[in-house]
Amino acid sequence: MKEFSVRTEQQEELVDITSKVQGVVGQSKIEDGMCVVFIPHTTAGVTINENADPTVKGDIIKGLKVIPSSGYLHSEGNSPAHIKASIIGSSVTIFIEKGKLALGVWQGVYFTEFDGPRQRSIWVKVGKL
Repeated sequence: MKEFSVRTEQQEELVDITSKVQGVVGQSKIEDGMCVVFIPHTTAGVTINENADPTVKGDIIKGLKVIPSSGYLHSEGNSPAHIKASIIGSSVTIFIEKGKLALGVWQGVYFTEFDGPRQRSIWVKVGKL
């Protein structure tokens, strides 16, 4: 397993981590296999989505505004972040083909922050099939 970190700058944001994940895959020398990206945080997640149009990131954040911002029992005041992280999910699995992430033409891997700004960890595990 390899770990790298991301420093977020806003309370909610999507950070393209595709190149960092591909770097881990490249270092592994695995030509055909699987890559799992895991986020060990309860108020952040990871997703795969379009990376050709940068406005998609803002649209995803805007769409998640349907989660109410108040009225929760959790005393830390970040319940919306926990809910959004649960909706997005804490991991993605990506095939590796010819030493590269097997993503669609328009796809990228995004770290999703919902309780920032913070320093966050991303864990990546690569293996053969």
